[in-house]
Amino acid sequence: MHDIRAIRENPAEFDAALSRRNGKGASDAILALDEARRAKIAAAEGAQAEQNKASKEVGAAKAKGDEAEFERLRALVGEKKAEVAQMQTEAKELDAQLTAMLMELPNLPFDDVPDGADEADNVELRRWGTPATYDFTPKEHYELAGVIPGMDFEAGAKLSGTRFVVLSGAVARIHRALAQFMLDTHVDENGLSETWTPVLVREEMMYGTGQLPKFGEDSYRTDDGWWLVPTAEVTLTNLVNGEVVEQSTLPRRMVAHTQCFRSEAGSAGRDTSGMLRQHQFEKVEMVSITHPDSSRDELDRMTGCAEGILQKLGLPYRTIVLCTGDMGFGARRTHDIEVWLPGQDTYREISSVSVCGDFQARRMNARFKPADSGKPQFVHTLNGSGLAVGRCLIAVLENGQQKDGAVRLPEALHPYMGGKTLLSADGQLV
Repeated sequence: MHDIRAIRENPAEFDAALSRRNGKGASDAILALDEARRAKIAAAEGAQAEQNKASKEVGAAKAKGDEAEFERLRALVGEKKAEVAQMQTEAKELDAQLTAMLMELPNLPFDDVPDGADEADNVELRRWGTPATYDFTPKEHYELAGVIPGMDFEAGAKLSGTRFVVLSGAVARIHRALAQFMLDTHVDENGLSETWTPVLVREEMMYGTGQLPKFGEDSYRTDDGWWLVPTAEVTLTNLVNGEVVEQSTLPRRMVAHTQCFRSEAGSAGRDTSGMLRQHQFEKVEMVSITHPDSSRDELDRMTGCAEGILQKLGLPYRTIVLCTGDMGFGARRTHDIEVWLPGQDTYREISSVSVCGDFQARRMNARFKPADSGKPQFVHTLNGSGLAVGRCLIAVLENGQQKDGAVRLPEALHPYMGGKTLLSADGQLV
C-alpha cells in the first residue's frame, strides 16, 4: 500500500511513477477523498470541543439555578454528541474508501526498471550454460519413455480434474529429491532459515502480501474463510505482520517448501500439456525481511541464490528484468529466471524474485525499531522462488533425456537418489 503523506507531498511524482505501470495517475481522486476525510475528522473534532465546553457549562447553569440556560446547554450537548457520532461514522467510511482505493493500486517501479507493455519488452541481463545439442529431436517431459510410467495425468484428472497429476515411483522420488536438494543448499550454503508454515491462512494474511482484494480469483478459498496459499510468500512474509522487530534482527532470511495452489484464472488454453501449469504444485520459496537501505542489494543476492540451484544442476538459463507492464502487483523490480527446455526449444520461467520495498509492510504494519532508538520504520520485503519444484523436474527430465527415452540425472542429485544416476527407459532408477 502507498504512503498517503508521500502522495500529498508530491502528487506529480506519484502519478508519473504510477503511469509507468498502468498508463494513468490517480493522485487527484486519492487526494480529493483524503481531503474530504480530513475535513470530516476536523469537523468532528470541532464539534467534540463544543460538546465538551457545553458539558462543563451545564453544571454551572444548574448551580446558578438558571433552568432555561441549563436546558439549552443540555440540548446542545445532546445535539453535538449526535453530530460527533455522525461525523466520526462518515470519517470512518471515507477512510475505508481511501484504504480500498490505495489497496487497488500497484507498487511503483524503481527508476531502473525498463518501461514496456508486456513480456516482449523485458530485458535480458545474462545467460548461463549452453543448451545441449542432440542427434535426435528432443521430446517434452511427458513424452519421454522413462517418464511416462511415473507421470499419470489421467489419474490426476480422475481424482481432481484437469491440471492435476499423479507422480509415482522413480519420477516421484526425483521430484522429492529436488525439493530436498534445494532446501539443503539454501540452508547450508545460502544462510537461509528453514521454516515450515501452514498452507491455509486467514484472509487478512492474503491482504497483507497483496493477493487480495484484487486477485482473489487467482486463489482458492474454503467455505470456512481460509485461503489456500498460492506460495509460501504469504506465510513467511506475514510472520512479521503487526510486529515491531529490532533492527539487529535484520535481515531475516527464510526458506520454506510447501504445496501451493492457484486457480490459474485467465490461463485457459495455456500450457495444458504436461506439468508446466498445475493447480497444485510445490515450491521452495525464499523470503527476506530487510532494512530499507539493503533491500536492493538483497534482490541481487536472492537472485544469485536461485541461479545457483540451476548451476549446480547444470541447467542452462537466462535471467531477465521484467518491464513495468509485466511486473507483479506488489513488486518494485523483478528478476525472472528462465530455464532452457529442449522439448519446447525455448526458455521458460522457473523463478521470479522481487523486491517490494515497504509496499507489503504498510499493508501488514510491519516495522523495525532503529538502533538509534528513533521512531519505528517500515521494513522492506522480498520474495522469490528457489525454485519451483515441478518446473525444475521438467527441466531435469528434458535436459537429461537420452535417445531411448531414458534420463541422465544431474550429479548434484546423486546423493539424494541413493547413488542412482539414471532414470531408465522403462522408468527405473539405475
